[in-house]
Amino acid sequence: MTEQSSALTRRQLIARTAAAGIAVSVAGSVEALYSAQPALGTSGPKVGYGPLVPDPDGMLDLPHGFKYKIVSREGELRPDGLKSASRFDGMGVFPDKHGGARLVRNHECNLTARNPLKAPPERTYDPGTVGGTSTIVVDRHNQPLDEYTSLGGTAVNCSGGPTPWRTWLTCEETERRKGDAGYTKDHGYIFEVDPYDNRRNVDPTPLTAMGRFQHEAVALDPATGIVYETEDAFVAPLGGFYRFLPERPCGGWGSLRAGGELQAMHVPGLLDMSTVQEAGAVFHDVQWVKVPDPLATTVSVRAQEYKKPITGGYKLEGCWWGKLDRCVYFVSSFARTELGPKQNHDGQVWRYDPRRKTLTLEVIFTRPEPNDNPLYDAPDNITMSPYGGLMMCEDGTGDQHILGTTEDGEVFKFAKNRVNIGTPEEPEFGELAGAGFSADGRTMFFNVYNPGITYAITGPWRRRR
Repeated sequence: MTEQSSALTRRQLIARTAAAGIAVSVAGSVEALYSAQPALGTSGPKVGYGPLVPDPDGMLDLPHGFKYKIVSREGELRPDGLKSASRFDGMGVFPDKHGGARLVRNHECNLTARNPLKAPPERTYDPGTVGGTSTIVVDRHNQPLDEYTSLGGTAVNCSGGPTPWRTWLTCEETERRKGDAGYTKDHGYIFEVDPYDNRRNVDPTPLTAMGRFQHEAVALDPATGIVYETEDAFVAPLGGFYRFLPERPCGGWGSLRAGGELQAMHVPGLLDMSTVQEAGAVFHDVQWVKVPDPLATTVSVRAQEYKKPITGGYKLEGCWWGKLDRCVYFVSSFARTELGPKQNHDGQVWRYDPRRKTLTLEVIFTRPEPNDNPLYDAPDNITMSPYGGLMMCEDGTGDQHILGTTEDGEVFKFAKNRVNIGTPEEPEFGELAGAGFSADGRTMFFNVYNPGITYAITGPWRRRR
């Protein structure tokens, strides 16, 4: 698309959203958003899937024709007799040989969790904490067959990302050290989890060369093996966007333990991503600088001295690899000037093109008034729909949705969480997380964070409106 037609698309979109009272701007290069993932024989939704139908059971509102099944709930007894742990967050979806799926689900637990994750000693990294992952096996009808702990003794497992060899990289969103809060080891690492063979998950090993910081999510380039990493930093300085150059790229299970080099992104002329307020803005000559101390032995990774200043963003969260355009997408969930960023926004989705070395702001949820109540805000986990478009999980104020983008670049509601429960100790009101599609595209799985619920959604995905 030419720059002239891109600008026209943006103007048309902004006019439509402004008329509807929605402060959203999407870049003109919607082809990239729409076609980054292979389509399943369809051109996808033109205007979304229609209005949401209120759920008589008060659980989840979906468009007409779509149905949900609850796969797992926090506190329920698993087949092994243990309770499902709290705080369902990021999740990987993997095909099962019998036509179903295997889900590796993060539990963002620390010692305050209502239902801590329990693991046998051989699958426990640090007995002083209670986070980790559980693996769920469902059949082709999304009926749960099994659920078990695949990693224990980690802390605040937020999101992660799949590898081309079908394992899950789970990320700790913490920088706690040995001795803090009863921890017996340092934390802030990435761990690899095998969804098929739980014997491989014994003796959990942190991937230390990939850095020790407040990890959120990762995306792996299957052609080069480079791993891109987001940092969900919510105290100054701003978090960085990183890449890891492995010694054994795409080497299969355990290959990332061989080490490599961690680098941070430097964008000339851009120190704070919040200052970019127009969708479609492009930055060229993106560079990468070596992280001096990936283990952050004395100073956090984002605060270290670099040869060039690294580009920062507030709450860098979801991360996804676009298979067709061969670009990586990542999210800045929101920004508030009182927290460090220079400008306010309610969410950004960025695209980095490794071949062209460009960084593009694809989506921005603008915030024209400091105290407004936005219709959409705070995108977190993201995934690409196999039918085209970006699917985003909200983690913001008010109602929480799964949002999608249409072929024309509009943002639409796909699901609304109706279960809003919180306490002073756990104030999260229904954050949505972990969205991902089954290999055949029939089912989208995702989580409600609190109280923990894992859903399987089926319906007329090929419907154009």
